[in-house]
Amino acid sequence: MTSKLPPLYLDLPYQSDSAHYFEAVRHLPWPIFLDSANTQLETGRYDIIAADPFIKLETYGKSTKVSYRNGTIEQSSEDPFNLLQRLLKPLKHEACDLPFTGGAMGYFGYDLGRRLEAIPAQASDAENIPEMAVGIYDWVIVSDHQQQRCYLASFGFAPDTKDNWADLLHQVQNHSVGSDNATFAVTGELRANFDKQRYQQAFNKIKAYIVEGDCYQVNLAKRFEVSAEGDPWHAYKLLRQYNAAPFCAYFSTDTAAILSSSPERLLQVNGKRIETKPIKGTRPRDLNNSDRDQQLAIELQGSIKDHAENLMIVDLLRNDLGKVCVPGSISVPKPFELESFATVHHLVSTITGTLKDDEDPVSLLKACFPGGSITGAPKLRAMEIIEELEPHRRGVYCGSIAYIGFDGNMDSNITIRTMVYSDNRLRFWAGGGIVADSNIDAEHQEILDKAAPMFKLIEQLS
Repeated sequence: MTSKLPPLYLDLPYQSDSAHYFEAVRHLPWPIFLDSANTQLETGRYDIIAADPFIKLETYGKSTKVSYRNGTIEQSSEDPFNLLQRLLKPLKHEACDLPFTGGAMGYFGYDLGRRLEAIPAQASDAENIPEMAVGIYDWVIVSDHQQQRCYLASFGFAPDTKDNWADLLHQVQNHSVGSDNATFAVTGELRANFDKQRYQQAFNKIKAYIVEGDCYQVNLAKRFEVSAEGDPWHAYKLLRQYNAAPFCAYFSTDTAAILSSSPERLLQVNGKRIETKPIKGTRPRDLNNSDRDQQLAIELQGSIKDHAENLMIVDLLRNDLGKVCVPGSISVPKPFELESFATVHHLVSTITGTLKDDEDPVSLLKACFPGGSITGAPKLRAMEIIEELEPHRRGVYCGSIAYIGFDGNMDSNITIRTMVYSDNRLRFWAGGGIVADSNIDAEHQEILDKAAPMFKLIEQLS
């Protein structure tokens, strides 16, 4: 690794809560905040902030709009993953002494999977936001919570970054704490797209498909929606309090704001080493009774059913990784580990591998998209069943929010425990994997347990 720093670089005073720096730049176009939410976990070491990308990509169906900061707009029918890969290639540079110095950041919606597999169009598309919204960002603010350092950096790929550098420094350095007075309010009743009867019908249909041998596991999700108005940044600040998680994110585009409190890593690339950490297996936490909380954790660790569900997804992901990894390099060093988050306990497995020399983070993401933990197994058949049984398309939910650095490193979440605000509607989802021995009451309760932080947020904002 070289000791070279980017040509545009400034150390900033360390802030334990990086929201302070995000509020200094969030008025700029397409602001994004990849947020560890003060979880103090290894997976939540860094916070990344950026805004005003010099290239923006928005995919609707079979077309991607590419907007440049100079006003040029192009339409492309190219595979959006390949298009992003092509745009990043001339910007590639060697890693330096900093974990991230710019690159692509944004969301890849679950329905982007339609560009990869022939999924029938049955579910209603009610959101009218892009399946993919990704910016290529030339400057970033990064906080390292282990080293307690913070910096602003850029390699100056965009021609006007150097010209605007002094203005950016002024905004970041002169923002006063507490000056952001965002407000947000819920204005209607919470509605679900499944009542218990319809959920029962879908549950029974999946059980029948499993008996027939069509699939082994299907992730069935329920969508909630409520009318709201105001600044969604205020709602996000509450969400990160109620459900602090290592892969939180806030991202605002021209069409929507994404408020994510995800606990789950999809894919990480560091050099050629890759890691994925699928979650399968859930129990609620009881923070008012430590003995009961520990009992729930022990119950999850000993659950044969949850171990079997997790193993199905581990096998699926090993197969996905095998498309782009060096043969023989894939291993599962940490199967079925207990990880406890703000409101739930989860079983998490860690899978690692080595990326082939002719592959890169974008081809890896494409090979594994969408993540197997939120589809089921086998993946394609599970996605077909999801399309048949869920009333609405998932949109951003169960996709991924990611950064892909100019240096070829990447990290990404799975967009669960995630809310989407657009057209004065706030939506969120929760789901779970259904297998042969699933119990409907337990599965439905798991949905409610996972959605609990969002329910609490809605109540607070009402």
